[in-house]
Amino acid sequence: MLRSLLFAVVLVASPSPAFAACSDLLRHAFRPLAGAGSQSLCERFEGKVLLVVNTASKCGFTNQYEGLEALHGRLQERGFAVLGFPSNDFMGQEPGSEEEIREFCTLTYGVEFPMFEKVSVKGEQAAPFYRELAQETGEEPGWNFHKYLIDRKGKVVASFGSRVRPDAPELIERIEQLLAEPVE
Repeated sequence: MLRSLLFAVVLVASPSPAFAACSDLLRHAFRPLAGAGSQSLCERFEGKVLLVVNTASKCGFTNQYEGLEALHGRLQERGFAVLGFPSNDFMGQEPGSEEEIREFCTLTYGVEFPMFEKVSVKGEQAAPFYRELAQETGEEPGWNFHKYLIDRKGKVVASFGSRVRPDAPELIERIEQLLAEPVE
């Protein structure tokens, strides 16, 4: 009986094999925007090329939602995803509730790429995921729509400032290079 109980405790305490193989960077979970229950980045996005973007609804770069959605839609079948993280860190340009943000993104730009809970992306209050992205690249977001590119192994390989649009040749070229690499 004690042996069975100990075995059950070990099973509950041990991460799943998929989680154990996941990169440290993707070992974070977030709620879907205005949703319930956290989603593991490992479980949902392991093995994909990811473009992580901090977003805002009242920013001069907000129209990048359109390009991000087009990029996601065009490349998702090849193992690519855009991940959006609304943030109010820059001059209060994302003041709304998560429900308001979701409605704005959906109705105004037709956003279907994964959007997650509103987080802080800079400084002491930054979400651990964003602190790790900044640490790995040496670049903290300086404004809304900063982009981090993550390869299929879960390693951040590039950082692009807000002025780099989703259709910028240097961004597209780098994404295409990563998608062309063999899936392990």
